Amino acid sequence: MEVILDVLVAVCVVGGTVLTLAAALAVRRFPDLLTRLHAPAKPQVLGLVLMLTGMAVSLGDPRIAWTCVLVLLFQMITAPIGAHMAARAGYRTGKVDSARLIVDEYRRDLAASQRDDG
Repeated sequence: MEVILDVLVAVCVVGGTVLTLAAALAVRRFPDLLTRLHAPAKPQVLGLVLMLTGMAVSLGDPRIAWTCVLVLLFQMITAPIGAHMAARAGYRTGKVDSARLIVDEYRRDLAASQRDDG
């Protein structure tokens, strides 16, 4: 049984490392702001899930497992919100090429909010 747990831990840690590396490379290689924001919000969170799962299984302490669960929940809540806020700020400051967007629902909302301000 111990060998199976060790293999599970190794798979989780290596898988998490690969996903985190892929997220880092995507941030560097993707061409624009919105695609760069997608990289840390998706595979990096899954990579963290895998790494913390491997750590919790490896250590076998229920207190550490609950701490890992809390870290995962906090990360899963804050990563999409952070990416959304960064994308919104990028759109408002003109860093997003809206001509390349297929659907641009935010333009209408932004125009309405600017009419209300002035």
